[in-house]
Amino acid sequence: MKIEVKCNVENCKYWAEGDNCVADSIMVIAHHDRHAANVMETACKTFEQKE
Repeated sequence: MKIEVKCNVENCKYWAEGDNCVADSIMVIAHHDRHAANVMETACKTFEQKE
């Protein structure tokens, strides 16, 4: 099953035209003990800066 993932971080090596993420998998973490109260308490660990 293919899932569309959107991302607007243009300096990530997985960013593609149209704000698409082309990574094979995505890792999102919560900042506090695996629970997030809102989006600001999460982060994408898949990010890698474009060279």
